[in-house]
Amino acid sequence: MTVVDDRIAMADANTKRLDEWFERMPVPEGFRVEIVGGNVHMTPQRDTHWEIIRRIVRTVEDRFGMDVKVFSGVRIDFPGHENGFCPDVAKLSASAAKDDEGRWRHEDVEFIAEVISQGTAANDYGPKKDAYATAEVPVYLIADPYQGRCYVYTHPKDGDYAMRTRVDFGVGIDLTDTVVDLVLKTDEFPRD
Repeated sequence: MTVVDDRIAMADANTKRLDEWFERMPVPEGFRVEIVGGNVHMTPQRDTHWEIIRRIVRTVEDRFGMDVKVFSGVRIDFPGHENGFCPDVAKLSASAAKDDEGRWRHEDVEFIAEVISQGTAANDYGPKKDAYATAEVPVYLIADPYQGRCYVYTHPKDGDYAMRTRVDFGVGIDLTDTVVDLVLKTDEFPRD
């Protein structure tokens, strides 16, 4: 074994310990915990936040049926340094399967929606967007109740999204030309 091999093994062991700690960590009710770039973030979920998530999930279920693989707050590991994200909404392909550790694979994610919280907005617009683009998530939506608008990122390539579309709350988001194939109404998204 070389020094490099030893360091890789040590890093893998540290990541495994972090994963184990993360899974056992007591989280107060109403909070969500995720790892972004090796940093643990715990954020409260407010009613505005949940209302937008609920409306997005219901729209996805209305389009694909109740058996669609759509989750909220479920951990998925994404490319990058220790990225264990819990997206607000994640839609997976119909053929999605869990990995050997019982987690959903980022390769199966077709759509992510994140609803901005004041304390973690920089993550959603920055490192999480970069990780989703690197993972080639076809559609990434950010709903920002503080600005009253959404940003839709599509066409991931080389770790970035080629297209960004801004849509104000109240205007439908036409995703019919994407794998999501639906129109998301935003007229009842609450604002902060």
